Amino acid sequence: MAAESNYTEDNIRSLDWKEHIRLRPGMYIGKLGDGAAPDDGIYILLKEVFDNCIDEYVMGHGKNIDVKIEDGEVEIRDYGRGIPLGKVVDVVSKMNTGGKYDSKAFKKSVGLNGVGTKAVNALSEHFMVEAVREKKAKKAEFSRGVLIKEHNQKKTPDGNGTRVIFRPDGTIFKNYKFRSDYVETQLWNYAYLNAGLKINFNGKTLHSKDGLLDLLKNQTDPEQIRYPIIHLKGDDIELALTHGNQYGEQYYSFVNGQNTTQGGTHLNAYKEAVVKTVREFFGKTFDAKDIRTSIISAISVRVEEPVFESQTKTKLGSIDIGPQGPTVRTFVNDFVKKYLDNFLHKNPEVAQALELRIKQSERERTEIAGIKKLANSRAKKANVHNKKLRDCRKHYHDKPTKVAEDIRNATTVFITEGDSASGSITKARNVETQAVFSLRGKPLNCYGQTKKLVYQNEELNLLQHALNIEDGIDFLRYARVVIATDADVDGMHIRLLLLTFFLQFFPDLVRNGHLYILQTPLFRVRDKKKTFYCYSEKEKQDAIKALRGKAEITRFKGLGEISPSEFGDFIGENIRLEPVVLQKDTDLEKVLSYYMGKNTPQRQNFIIDNLRYEVDEVDDGETVEDAMEDAVEFEVA
Repeated sequence: MAAESNYTEDNIRSLDWKEHIRLRPGMYIGKLGDGAAPDDGIYILLKEVFDNCIDEYVMGHGKNIDVKIEDGEVEIRDYGRGIPLGKVVDVVSKMNTGGKYDSKAFKKSVGLNGVGTKAVNALSEHFMVEAVREKKAKKAEFSRGVLIKEHNQKKTPDGNGTRVIFRPDGTIFKNYKFRSDYVETQLWNYAYLNAGLKINFNGKTLHSKDGLLDLLKNQTDPEQIRYPIIHLKGDDIELALTHGNQYGEQYYSFVNGQNTTQGGTHLNAYKEAVVKTVREFFGKTFDAKDIRTSIISAISVRVEEPVFESQTKTKLGSIDIGPQGPTVRTFVNDFVKKYLDNFLHKNPEVAQALELRIKQSERERTEIAGIKKLANSRAKKANVHNKKLRDCRKHYHDKPTKVAEDIRNATTVFITEGDSASGSITKARNVETQAVFSLRGKPLNCYGQTKKLVYQNEELNLLQHALNIEDGIDFLRYARVVIATDADVDGMHIRLLLLTFFLQFFPDLVRNGHLYILQTPLFRVRDKKKTFYCYSEKEKQDAIKALRGKAEITRFKGLGEISPSEFGDFIGENIRLEPVVLQKDTDLEKVLSYYMGKNTPQRQNFIIDNLRYEVDEVDDGETVEDAMEDAVEFEVA
């Protein structure tokens, strides 16, 4: 007979608000992360505070918001009405407390659940809130949600508004770092969606006059788009649209000022509406893929009391635009049908350019149809019989559950080359969330090629099938795609070739923050008692000093030289990933041409000049040959 379990009143306990948030942070801010990905928790904390500032601006209070980030600490100051002084503590520390429950005051606010700022408070080692109203200020300080000091009201010459300062808790967000490029992109989106607002960020002023039109202008090269950007605005809806020369579809979608990176009902409706309107305008049954291929578009809608599919508000689930309004689908479809159709009738030159782009996509799709069928058949057989992909058990687009959400978001595939490197990672990996794809030799240089090449080349075809991105990234199988190559000239060359492959044919994978470079240690420095793994020359020198100069130094030339037991440290909790980030002013064509096009004199001179510099900087104990090799590796990277 099984032992009787004790189940009494003592087994029942209630968590207070801060304990629950700290115990289950993923329920409130999604994944944690260290700041290497744009949807990591530290950026959600910033967003939760900033959303309140935006709500004030939308209600007509305050035209400026100041943001300062320094040494891991965030300060945000708006010039709205300021939190009522008697409620400053409650608003940031009592659940289900806030002004947004009064729908008359915040009819189309970003969030209505009263959780956001409390989560920031609970997950910060230091949190300060100060409200100013009518020349009086009230301040309170917290640590991990616990009130440390409530200051008395005092007079102040400052204008109305709210200031929040917070430092994320380092015990939860381990080794975190705010990346200024991610923060700036996040803040620019707020600027585009709130034309006229001025955001002052670390000395820069972010300001937009024409909203989503400015967004697309800043995200496109005028020479690479097929027709001038279409910009349409109505009550509670705005969109901008053009087509380029790139592969894939590029969308920026927003609801009530929130960047819905995973789309939702409004984006699905928009995609359908564009296809339907274009077909009816031209009176032709174009394939939906041909209409949407190479589209670059942005859409923003405002919904009363929006329902999102998670606390992080990245996917809209609302069916209706408001209690008395139409469905989101009907609202978006009616607007696009009327205004896009009118625009095309009034601008025949744009309509003609659009039709030419659609027909070009149609020709390209038809051209590769036969090759694609054969390639897909081979890929299906290869998946059954070969061992190129050592898969994991969880996948990015598995149906999420509360238990599996963090695991699902942490799924990773390492793309590596060679049996030894693949073997080491395979033995050291977490089989639940980490997969390994093994390349055979160097992939082809894809610069300037058409997608026909992907289906003709077995390695590239198997790779796109392993990631499940043949028709776009909607069903990408892994949250993180990590290029893991040796830290030598050949490894860096393979890295460049893979970057070119993704940027040429699947730029959405990069734009949406899924592509990373694995950082592996260059040196192992150890004595009989302690071991240091060093990722740079400086770290090596520091380790040697720490061991008082008596150390065994190993230089890792290839991933295969690192034992599986050691590799477990580098791809586990201590993994170092460098995200591949496209800046808003990045010109893909120029970048790829420079690095992967014909051997230009500019590139030759760049390598030679930097090679000389590196050779001049020979470290102690390093030969000239070592310095030259390091220089070549650095420049190829």
